[in-house]
Amino acid sequence: MKVIKNILMILGVFFVGSTLIFAVQNQYKETAMLVEESQPKTNDGEETGYRITAIEIPDDLNFSGEPVPFDDPEIMERVDREFLVNTYWQSNALLLMKRANKFFPIIEPILAKNGIPDDFKYLALAESGLQNVVSPAGATGFWQIMSATGKEYGLEINSNVDERYHIEKSTEVACRYLKKSKEKFGSWTLAAAAYNAGAGGIQKYMGIQKADGYYDLLLGEETGRYVFRILAIKEILSNPEKYGFHLEKEDMYTAVPTFNVEITEPVSNFADFAKQYEINYKILKRHNPWLREAHLNNSSKKKYTIEIPNKGYYKISK
Repeated sequence: MKVIKNILMILGVFFVGSTLIFAVQNQYKETAMLVEESQPKTNDGEETGYRITAIEIPDDLNFSGEPVPFDDPEIMERVDREFLVNTYWQSNALLLMKRANKFFPIIEPILAKNGIPDDFKYLALAESGLQNVVSPAGATGFWQIMSATGKEYGLEINSNVDERYHIEKSTEVACRYLKKSKEKFGSWTLAAAAYNAGAGGIQKYMGIQKADGYYDLLLGEETGRYVFRILAIKEILSNPEKYGFHLEKEDMYTAVPTFNVEITEPVSNFADFAKQYEINYKILKRHNPWLREAHLNNSSKKKYTIEIPNKGYYKISK
């Protein structure tokens, strides 16, 4: 009798276990079917929802006409890294596209006038994201110019005025610096690297390593990634839809039309000055970030050009 009870108990446990396994498997199948059904599909059944994939790198990638040596597998990995980082950091890429639409039209003609390849506008984008930021080392503005370099190239830099924040003037200085580096190194790619590491730094690396090309040099982390990041940004912004970015014209940032006012006298209070043109202090500083204080000393009676937005583009509360 005891043996029969044990057999019945074993059969009962087996039956309950089988029932639970069947229920779990059935639930899993139903869930999988629901997930499959929820995926957007085209007419031929292909999934169209968000997918994370590897990125196909263009085989004609170049910087200022200088090709990337894809026959080096290590170079290919470094390019791939920057494409992945900059494609899948979508919020940052979108912001870069929006700002580029606003500021590239200002930068492009200055580069062209100075004989600098158009690709260098992406260098400014890589340097600062087209924002007037200050690095831990003190490099400032869209072009991240150090104080000593700015003064060497004729920019006014003090507590009252800092022309590193002046987009046109700082772009002119960047052009002169880049042209000098190109003459020194004979390569636009090395000129770009020197912009990040300094001409002296690049010269030192070349001497120690007995190499004369950017892609042949072992550089620090930042400079080693620098040109590759520019290459990725250039390609993504040039072909946004290819990399999954879809923006309409109305999504972009645009520049507010302005006119210039020349002054040769000190300004005691820029808040009062702004009211004369039916704007406020904040808007005046937004268009003239190189004015660093609430007043302008100008004891030398120097001529300054202040940018004023056209009427009707800002609503100022009374």
